[in-house]
This record gives sequence, structure tokens and C-alpha cells, in this order.
Amino acid sequence: MKRVITYGTFDLLHYGHINILRRAKELGDYLVVVVSTDEFNWNEKQKKCYFSYEQRKAMVEAIRYVDLVVPETNWEQKRTDVHKYDIDVFVMGDDWKGKFDFLEEEGVEVVYLPRTPEISTTQIKTDLNKK
Repeated sequence: MKRVITYGTFDLLHYGHINILRRAKELGDYLVVVVSTDEFNWNEKQKKCYFSYEQRKAMVEAIRYVDLVVPETNWEQKRTDVHKYDIDVFVMGDDWKGKFDFLEEEGVEVVYLPRTPEISTTQIKTDLNKK
């Protein structure tokens, strides 16, 4: 079985999120999605989410491409996660290109997928604030 992992906040879930999860799942048989906790988002990214971690986790778990959802609590856990979950392929959006190539040293294929260009959570928040 080929196991794939990806990371994200997944706040204001939209079709761009669904696209990247679908394409990540196409790269293997089992998809682990690591969702940033509220504390991690605030303390490390200075991001306030609209939905709580538990709400975002429940929404991501409901997506048919997703097999397992776990919390992201720190930047460093990626190296341990690939071993803990026996991962073959690490997937991120191409705006992170090159940032996680070090995981190849752990025996993991690193893939950067193009984002859905016309949609982003940041854009949704910006558009809503204009109204």
C-alpha cells in the first residue's frame, strides 16, 4: 500500500482544498491529512481561524479522499510523521516548492502540486471584508 501525507489549515474549506486532496489521494492508496491546531496556527503562523481545529478536522474527515486526520502542533513534526505513518509520498501546494525537499533524505518522495489558481482562503476573507 502506498501512503501519502499532506498538511494544511483547511479553514473555510473550499473546492481548492478538495482538488488538492483528490490529487494527493491519486498518488497513493491511503491519505493522511495533518490539520494545523488552533494553537499552532496562532503561535507559529499568527493566523486566527474561523473554524476551530475540531470543526476543521470533522470537515476534512468527511471528504471521501481522506483516510486519516491528525493534528499538526509544530513545524518539526513532518520528519517524524513520515516515519510514524509509514509515508511514501509527501504532498504540498507548489507555493511551498523546495521547502520540504529535506524529507527525501528520509526516503520519501516529495511532490508539490499546483494550487487551484482562482481560489484561496485568504482571497475569500479579503473578498468578504470588502462587503
